[in-house]
Amino acid sequence: MPIPYELLLGWRYTRAGRSTRRNGFISFISGVSMLGIALGVAALIIVLSVMNGFQKEVRDRMLGVVSHIELYSPDGQPLADVARTLREARAHPAVVGAAPFVVGQALLARGDDMKGVLVRGIDPALEPSVTELAGALRGTVLARLEPGAFGVVLGVDLARNLGVGEGDVVTLIAPGGQVTPAGVVPRLKQMTVVGTFSSGHYEYDSSLAMAHQADLARILRLEGPTGVRLKLRDLHQARAVAADLAGSLSGDLLVRDWTRQNRTWFAAVQLEKRMMFIILTLIVAVAAFNLVSTLVMTVTDKRADIAILRTLGASPRSIMGIFVVQGAMVGVIGTLAGLLLGLGVAFNIDVIVPALERLFQASFLPKEIYLINRMPSDPQQSDIVPITVISLVLAFVATLYPSWRASRVNPAEALRYE
Repeated sequence: MPIPYELLLGWRYTRAGRSTRRNGFISFISGVSMLGIALGVAALIIVLSVMNGFQKEVRDRMLGVVSHIELYSPDGQPLADVARTLREARAHPAVVGAAPFVVGQALLARGDDMKGVLVRGIDPALEPSVTELAGALRGTVLARLEPGAFGVVLGVDLARNLGVGEGDVVTLIAPGGQVTPAGVVPRLKQMTVVGTFSSGHYEYDSSLAMAHQADLARILRLEGPTGVRLKLRDLHQARAVAADLAGSLSGDLLVRDWTRQNRTWFAAVQLEKRMMFIILTLIVAVAAFNLVSTLVMTVTDKRADIAILRTLGASPRSIMGIFVVQGAMVGVIGTLAGLLLGLGVAFNIDVIVPALERLFQASFLPKEIYLINRMPSDPQQSDIVPITVISLVLAFVATLYPSWRASRVNPAEALRYE
């Protein structure tokens, strides 16, 4: 089957045809348009992949510490019947683990250093069933949390800020002091650091302490656990399962899933991702519409060729097809080049970024600011396909007007001065 001459001529014009100075300049402009499309597509893929990876990395590390769903009483007091709540929660087919907990805000002091912390009282036997962090500490650090021993496990950054290590003693200052004739005296309890943990999430590593739930309940003067933490088979079903549990559990309980615990952060990331998509798509659009100037110059340069083709019987549609092919070639090649470049960088960013950090002696992601200290990447088909389609559509649309103008060239006018 013979190749249509529109395709052959369009490809020849893309390569600039005859080796004249003007054609060389047109070829240069065509190459710049191609490069602009490639860089725009690559930038879109890289940026969205990094944002996806950042969101996934923070979410996974966050869920290594927090549970998928939390059940607690509205007034913050101990649950009326913890055993019944655990039993009913475990009966749900989507729940794979449940554990009671006690939680409270406090101060940890060591000498002159004092830090505000979130103290979580856990059951060392059940906690590994609801969080990955506790599962990793099972049989080691968590085994040292014995009731009555008043041991505490600190995040690595919290322990570093306080200057303590395993075996050191810290003072826990609980809210709500004791009323004495001398006034209100804060409740103080000396606790022994039995170990540290590293979740990879700076917010928790610098502000979370874990103790045995019986010890913390005694310090906070509570009669039992204040809530129950659940782990699900599929974390993405947390909202639906939370709604089911809210209607099926006995008692007046509040149900909160992990998407609501950090709702503001996840909403901000999604908004930033949409805005970056729009901004970087404009870069692709500018590069694509550079094809207009390229094709206009090509049409001006090829007026005599167009006239000859028309006198030989070429229809206006065929002339238009030639220049549509030329513009489409630039768009397709630029898009494919950008796709390969973007995916190449996105899949190897864990190698590229550390090399750049070593080269420039800088840290691009200080964990105190960005929560994690390495550049993640997660290319997703749901982002890559729209980027590719949008780039190709913009390139095709940019070719229509110059191609239509080429099809309207009058052969007699074009050949008058040739």
